[in-house]
Amino acid sequence: MGHSASELSDPQGPPHVHHMDSKTAYESAKFGMWLFLATEILLFGGLFCAFALFRWMHLEEFHAASKHLNVWMGGTNTIVLLISSYFAAMAVDAAQHGDNAKVRRNILITIGCASIFLVIKYFEYSEKIHHGYLPWMFDKYSPEVATLTKEYSVFFALYFCMTGLHGLHVLIGMALLGWVYSLAKKDRFSGRYYTPVEVGALYWHLVDLIWIYLFPLLYLVG
Repeated sequence: MGHSASELSDPQGPPHVHHMDSKTAYESAKFGMWLFLATEILLFGGLFCAFALFRWMHLEEFHAASKHLNVWMGGTNTIVLLISSYFAAMAVDAAQHGDNAKVRRNILITIGCASIFLVIKYFEYSEKIHHGYLPWMFDKYSPEVATLTKEYSVFFALYFCMTGLHGLHVLIGMALLGWVYSLAKKDRFSGRYYTPVEVGALYWHLVDLIWIYLFPLLYLVG
C-alpha cells in the first residue's frame, strides 16, 4: 500500500515511524548486556557444578592434582584482574564527566592488565603442556604423568576447559574495550552519552568475577 504525498514529502518519514530516545536506548543496551551476562553465568555455572560433582566423587585425587598448579601465577593473575576492573570502573566515571582523555588512559591500563593476564596464562599453559598434563597426553610423555590416575586427567580437562573458556572471554573483552577506546579517541563520550563505556565495563567485571571463582576452585582446592 503506497504512502500519501504528504508522507512522502515529510523528511522524517511516515508518521508511524518512531525513533528511540537516548534514555530508552541506554536502558535497552544496559538490559541487553545484563541479559547476556546472565547467560554467561549460566554457562560457567554449569561448569562449576560439573567440577564440584567430580571433586565430590574423587576428592583425594582432585586435591592432589591441584597441587600441580602454580598458585603464585594464579594469585598474580587475580590481582592483575582486580586492578583492571578498578581502572574499567574509573573509565566509566571519566566518561560520565566527559573526560575522554582519562577514558582512553584507563581503558589502555585495563587492556594492558588483560595482556599481562594472558602472558602469565601462556607461561602457565606452556609448563603444563611441557609436562604432559593435557588430557590426551596422559601416559605418553613423562614418567611423572604416567603414574597419575585417570581422575587427574579429569581435573586437568576441567582446568583447561574452564580457564581456556575464560581466556577466550578475556580476548573478547579486550576487543570490546579496544572499540570503546576508538570511540574515546573521537571524543564521543560526555555526561549525556557514555553507554559503550558502561556496557564494556560491565562485561569486564564479569570476566573478573568469573576468575575470582575459578582461582580458589582450581588452585586452592588442595
